[in-house]
Amino acid sequence: MEINQNRILLNGQPFVKYFPEIFSEDEMRSRSEKYFKLLDKRRSVREFSTDFVPKNIIENIIKTASTAPSGAHHQPWTFCAVSNADLKHKIRLAAEAEEEINYKSRMSDRWKKDLVQLGTDMNKPFLDEAPWLIVVFKKLYDFFEDGQKQQNYYVSESVGIACGLLITAIHNAGLVTLTHTPSPMNFLETVLNRPSNEKAFLLLPVGYAKQSLLVPDLKRKSLEKISVFYE
Repeated sequence: MEINQNRILLNGQPFVKYFPEIFSEDEMRSRSEKYFKLLDKRRSVREFSTDFVPKNIIENIIKTASTAPSGAHHQPWTFCAVSNADLKHKIRLAAEAEEEINYKSRMSDRWKKDLVQLGTDMNKPFLDEAPWLIVVFKKLYDFFEDGQKQQNYYVSESVGIACGLLITAIHNAGLVTLTHTPSPMNFLETVLNRPSNEKAFLLLPVGYAKQSLLVPDLKRKSLEKISVFYE
């Protein structure tokens, strides 16, 4: 073992000392309750203000998402942040074309009935209106410096966790979003000219909610219905 100031080499790999914050039990309880109350206010929003959102806020949100754990720490994701109006409109047209097919032939009557309470249809104006679109791509593999493929592990699980952090970071910043998954999503790879190792995973419009916005009066399942404690 080699020690060099704060860095420790174990089997040739660098490690650093970790100093997690430690809170009293009362503070832990208070912090966990406040965080729950913050996120319990989160709602999926389909009507966006066109008000400007600074790029550095989006950068901080993406950096937060990138702190997610990932298989072998390969971080198999790319976050494409789009504010260009022409590019957003291209994405909207391509998304609506796929959604029209979905509503007319791919989706079951049961599925369409379940969507009625959400007030959604094949028209996606929020893809033009939101000041930012964040398109998340999962990287099926990477490349070593010599051009050889590098395998990634637990790709969908890793990217899914990162998307969860992304959504909470958006809400924490006072912005809103919607998890949009037009199916199939491969048009995003074409429109954004992504490499062959990247596949579209999730599309998130990001911005401020329109004033006087109405959202469905949905209820979340109780703790008793979503958890089992073994004590």
